Amino acid sequence: MIAGLTGRTQHRKRRLLQGLFFLLFILAPPLNILRFDLYANNLVLFGQNLDLGFTGFQYGFTPSSEVILNLIFKAFLPLAAAGILLIWSAWRWGRLYCGWLCPHFTMVEGINNLMLHATGKPVIWEKAPLPLQQPNGKTLKTNTWYWLLLVTLSLGMSFVWAVAFLTYAIPPDVVYYNLLHAQLSFPQFLFITVVGIALALDFLFARHLFCRFGCSVGLLQGLAWMANDKAMTIGFNRSQARDCQECNNACDNICPMRLKPRTLKRKMFTCTQCGECIEACTQVEARRGKPSLLKWVAGDCATHKTSGRDHDQNCF
Repeated sequence: MIAGLTGRTQHRKRRLLQGLFFLLFILAPPLNILRFDLYANNLVLFGQNLDLGFTGFQYGFTPSSEVILNLIFKAFLPLAAAGILLIWSAWRWGRLYCGWLCPHFTMVEGINNLMLHATGKPVIWEKAPLPLQQPNGKTLKTNTWYWLLLVTLSLGMSFVWAVAFLTYAIPPDVVYYNLLHAQLSFPQFLFITVVGIALALDFLFARHLFCRFGCSVGLLQGLAWMANDKAMTIGFNRSQARDCQECNNACDNICPMRLKPRTLKRKMFTCTQCGECIEACTQVEARRGKPSLLKWVAGDCATHKTSGRDHDQNCF
């Protein structure tokens, strides 16, 4: 799977998947791929209106037993199946959804990059600016004008997200019409305002902290991943660790979650498997004519990240 991807190929494919899934997140309601219509009290899935029986129950001609069965077979079981698939995927490959699809993590990486160019730090809470020399050998030049882009992106995307969330519950054509004609009802206006402010604060100050400590989807994936010692992870070639002395901790510096990829797996609980650390190490070592010290490993080769023992040389 992903273990076969390296360097820029992995980076480009991940960015493409992130972009496509981000568009799906925004366009799923207007394209009737997935939303719940509060006006009609039914679930819309791939263009089909799945009547859950709420309206009939409200007016007394649909029994409660039918509503319960509808909820079980049309809502709960599909969600449970999706959840099981997510947990199984995480058990084998880690938090792939987070690093390769999640729209929030896409924002984390984008804003991190802008903040790095504005301040020399990927997050405002970093103790000190990171080294200016990048893994590819180029020197980063900071510019405070990037703050304008950073704040504009954060506020703009907060609004877009808030509107998108609203369209998952209210027919998108109603929401868009009310927006264009400045006719939002007070509940609609209040929802967009409150959610937009919360998202703006998250994007500006707590984006990676939310991924690490506040996301239940990430937590479930992390727990499933930790339960499997042979799950795919970032392997570190300890036998060549002396090469790290000539590096400025490029793999640590590049990590969007502010983790240390060379450490034990239990300290990498919130790793999103983005693989940016592998690319950084690959670029650094390539300038010295050497292979990367980091790579994807799985099976027996992954156990050294949980046990702390030296890995099998055949793994690298």
